Amino acid sequence: MEEITGYVHSIETFGTVDGPGIRFVVFVQGCPLKCIYCHNRDTWDTKTGNLTKISDLVAEIKRYIPYMKSSGGGVTVSGGEPLLQPKFVLNLFKELKNLNIHTALDTAGSLAINDDIAELLKYTDLVLLDIKHIDDEKAKILTGVSNKNNLDFARYLDKNNIPVWIRQVIIPGYTNDEKDLLKLKEFISTLSNVEKVELLPYHDLGKFKWDELGLEYKLADTRTADNNDIERAQKILDIS
Repeated sequence: MEEITGYVHSIETFGTVDGPGIRFVVFVQGCPLKCIYCHNRDTWDTKTGNLTKISDLVAEIKRYIPYMKSSGGGVTVSGGEPLLQPKFVLNLFKELKNLNIHTALDTAGSLAINDDIAELLKYTDLVLLDIKHIDDEKAKILTGVSNKNNLDFARYLDKNNIPVWIRQVIIPGYTNDEKDLLKLKEFISTLSNVEKVELLPYHDLGKFKWDELGLEYKLADTRTADNNDIERAQKILDIS
């Protein structure tokens, strides 16, 4: 039987911001969203990146098991959008569960749930769910698509008792409106599986990737978020 392969953009061996503990982070290739603030613009194309065998990836991951185990960490698959390659991620997670390694999925949940995605989630210990914007029209401006699948995905995780960390990037002038944040707070309150809410300050460190690709970066005149922006949003959301 031919081994399942997937398109991988890059890996990070000592990640500390994509789930608990020290993480081996796999950034897969391909994304259906068109986020105007994306800091991984070079991951959008679905057929570029490194065509990777699961066996090769697992062999690399095994080298870091001591660090993951001692820190309560594991493996996070990010992107791009991992749900574009559900069979690849599913088979990777199956191998990792055989090794008793914690699995996390960093996703925007922007694809409708199908059988492959549902099966993948059975092997997922934690979902880092990026809610791009709670308002549908504003989500379309930011990402090019509706937030319907995004919010339905959150509800599916809740229904199936899959732990989730909610994430939102705080972008001045786009995602920091008090009414929107209160609406986000109300939505989160309907979910019983949320372990943490993370607010990520907008930065423009990925702008150079847009420049290298000869593309316009539409947030060139938007200031980066600072501690005051995050603290204000935390207060509105009633989180610390």
